[in-house]
Amino acid sequence: MKTKTTFVAGLFTIGTVITALAHGGATGIVKERMDAMSVMGKTVKTLSSMMRGEIPFNETAVIEGALAIKAHAGEKLTGLFPKDNHNTGSEARDEIWSNWDEFKAISNQLSVMADGLEAAADNGLMHSTKSKSSTMMGTGASMMTKGDGMMGNASSMPDLALLATMPTDGVFNMLTKTCSSCHTKFRLEKK
Repeated sequence: MKTKTTFVAGLFTIGTVITALAHGGATGIVKERMDAMSVMGKTVKTLSSMMRGEIPFNETAVIEGALAIKAHAGEKLTGLFPKDNHNTGSEARDEIWSNWDEFKAISNQLSVMADGLEAAADNGLMHSTKSKSSTMMGTGASMMTKGDGMMGNASSMPDLALLATMPTDGVFNMLTKTCSSCHTKFRLEKK
């Protein structure tokens, strides 16, 4: 059994389901991680529409989306990539296992970013009248991270207290950059 997250009537729900064969015949741990990535991808797609103003901003949906991503990030994500499971029918690059520390750091960064998104959900969008944030974007990555201050560097960890003060869409953009960073380094190109 595994946890699966879905978007229903504007809200994300997390429930337990038994998974079946899908994703081009993938089974076992490969299917589990493909399902987790699919959940996170659908969540990001829905929240992207909200952040761009294509659908109304909904604080509850942002919180539920953050929880959905958090449910598949960090140790939960790295646990889906056991050492003996290199590239068995998935889009995972072998670099995941040869650069394990970096992959693990990005997975943990995603978890912190999801926590930050949840904490910033009631701050509103950067250019909305609802925004309560006093933090200005572009003040320097060193203010947003612990460690060496490089936001794109997997060894740096975002500062959760600062993320909680930012506009919701600012934190969301940082979260999606974390996803993109991982995809660039560790995901095979789709054919």
